Amino acid sequence: MKFYYVYILKCSDGTFYTGITNNVEARLNQHNAGLNPESYTYTRRPVNLEYIQEFTDTAQAIAFEKKFKKWSKAKKEALIKNDFDAIQALAECRNASHSKYKP
Repeated sequence: MKFYYVYILKCSDGTFYTGITNNVEARLNQHNAGLNPESYTYTRRPVNLEYIQEFTDTAQAIAFEKKFKKWSKAKKEALIKNDFDAIQALAECRNASHSKYKP
C-alpha cells in the first residue's frame, strides 16, 4: 500500500508552507537544499516540519492539502498544536451579515 502525506513546514520567516508528498524525509531535504529557486521556500530556508497527516488515497490527500492551503496562519498554528477548539472558533464566520447575528 502506498502512502501520501500532507505536511506543513514552518519557514525561517515564520510563514507556513503546505505540501503533499509520498516521501516526507526526501521532500524536506529538497526544500532545505534549495533545489528550485522559484520555490516559495527557497528564500525562506531553513524550514522545519511542523505537521504531517498520512493518507492512503491520493484524492483525499490532494483535497486535504487544498483545504489547508486556504487556512489562515492562526488556524494552521491551532492544527499544529492539536487545538481543535481553536480551529472551530477560527472557522466560525464573524461577518455581521451572518445568520447567527440576525434577530
